[in-house]
Amino acid sequence: MKTPPFFALALLAASTAFAADLPAIPDSPIAKKKELLFSDDFEGAEPAKVWHKVVPTFAVEKGALKGTQTRDQNIPAADGKAAVTSHAAVHGLEIPTKDSVVEVNIRFEGASMIDVEFDDRKYTGAHYGHLCRAQVRLNGVTLIDERDGNMRNDIYEMKDPAKKAERAKLLVGRQVTYPAKLETGKWYALVVETVGDTMRVTIDGKPAGYLKSSGIGHATKSKIELGVAGKDGFFDDIKVWNAEPAKS
Repeated sequence: MKTPPFFALALLAASTAFAADLPAIPDSPIAKKKELLFSDDFEGAEPAKVWHKVVPTFAVEKGALKGTQTRDQNIPAADGKAAVTSHAAVHGLEIPTKDSVVEVNIRFEGASMIDVEFDDRKYTGAHYGHLCRAQVRLNGVTLIDERDGNMRNDIYEMKDPAKKAERAKLLVGRQVTYPAKLETGKWYALVVETVGDTMRVTIDGKPAGYLKSSGIGHATKSKIELGVAGKDGFFDDIKVWNAEPAKS
């Protein structure tokens, strides 16, 4: 297994990163690891069979999992073929959790976004069972409650521009973005903790994001998925632990 060099997250000025409109990020972990549920160092010739394709395209390359967005544009239906909607590349795991710690090394090689997301396909109150996710970009970290936010069925269906203000009100508190400064071509250690209705993210051990929102507390997070927008994003040495709240 490869161990990436330590690259500290260079947050922008503290006065900006921890401004009044951003929740303070706990300095200490919010989750205590219990049993290790899954690990993969991607040293095989192709992804292990436990992984399943959600949205193409992923491949193992030089001991890492490479994601490349190939559905990168909307294509209308024509000549008997169904329409295609642009979508980030997504690779999935069936790992039921409630509270968890996900550790994975990530590297940008042209990707515009890399994320870790949680879903429950049996949950019908949100589009495609989306629950919550942590998105990393070169300039920021975004945490999203999708179950009770942008993917909640009634909110998701608000396509009318006239409902933009109404939709915005419903999304207050469901998403937050913290500034960051990452570099292309470098490995970063990403950790996503979910405990109850809270999610905390660190990059190279440094606090990078925090959100408290009801949808995060969904009791049956049956799927963990890795996503990449753009070309290309890499993952390595993923580990998933069952967890419990850390003692304060």
